[in-house]
Amino acid sequence: MAKKREYKKWSQQQYTHAAIWAIIAETMLGFGDKAAELYRMINPIEHTKTKEAANKYKVEPYVLSADVYGAGNLVGRGGWTWYTGSSSWFYTAGIEYILGVKINNNVLSFNPCIPKTWKEFSCRYKYGESIYNIKFLNPNGKNTGVTKIKMNGIEIDNSIILEKTGKIYNVEVEI
Repeated sequence: MAKKREYKKWSQQQYTHAAIWAIIAETMLGFGDKAAELYRMINPIEHTKTKEAANKYKVEPYVLSADVYGAGNLVGRGGWTWYTGSSSWFYTAGIEYILGVKINNNVLSFNPCIPKTWKEFSCRYKYGESIYNIKFLNPNGKNTGVTKIKMNGIEIDNSIILEKTGKIYNVEVEI
């Protein structure tokens, strides 16, 4: 007969899919500080910053594991690497929900949910031969809410129809 496990032991385990869905939920609620903190916490590099931590984690520091065990002699050990959809959810949470860069039917839009302390960040997106240099400005220390968007110096709505023209587009998003 199998021994019944206590909930307390399982509550310390990281199930990465659920952790990422919690991050996405935090962004949907507008809690950018919490979302970024949780995102950082599950990043595999955080589990391997020291030799001792890496020896405990025992998996690749560049692969997101589906689980980080929390019971018995396996506490802190990663599991199910190279076998998880967690990495795609991690990417989606970071790009689409925290940075807020979304593409749907060749339309680029922005809805960032970031820490208030992030004053500015940027990314570059290549579409066909076109380059979109995107700079986010957060002068008022907000978590969410796009105030205005400019493309090549002209104010636009929050949707850019992506073009494969080979041109360079400079986009500025103010939060």
